[in-house]
Amino acid sequence: MEKEFLEIVKRNQGIIHKVCSIYCDDEEDRNDMVQEILAQLWKSYPSFRNESKFTTWMYRVALNTAITSFKKQKRQPDRTPLSIHNYQFAEDISSTETEEHLRLLKDAVSRLTGIEKSIILLFLEEKSYEEIADITGITQNYVRVKMNRIKKKLKLMMSSEEE
Repeated sequence: MEKEFLEIVKRNQGIIHKVCSIYCDDEEDRNDMVQEILAQLWKSYPSFRNESKFTTWMYRVALNTAITSFKKQKRQPDRTPLSIHNYQFAEDISSTETEEHLRLLKDAVSRLTGIEKSIILLFLEEKSYEEIADITGITQNYVRVKMNRIKKKLKLMMSSEEE
């Protein structure tokens, strides 16, 4: 069972890293969260019933772990401020304007709530509303509503930053 678990997690480790990168700005915090998610996945693995795709279940466990951690951090005093240097951008970005839009988007996403971050991450991963609903445990209709609200919220945050 352990070998099977390790092989599946290794094949899908990108999920864990994506979730950690959207919830943690600091590398040390990301590494801690990776460990926490892996522990939760291992702990929950015997209860995985193959009723959904493994990746759907993995996203759900990773996001629930990250959201729980995010809520705990919100109760703690504010820590290190966000910096553009905490993010990795594609090397082929050619214009300063595009870089600025990406910076504004990253900053805006970092200010979303836990569930909003989960939904936008999955949306950006090109998951369908059905998959997002399965992973987050909310209805497809509510995912659509939340997505519209998140888009409006991000536009508002980004436009107020540009001024």
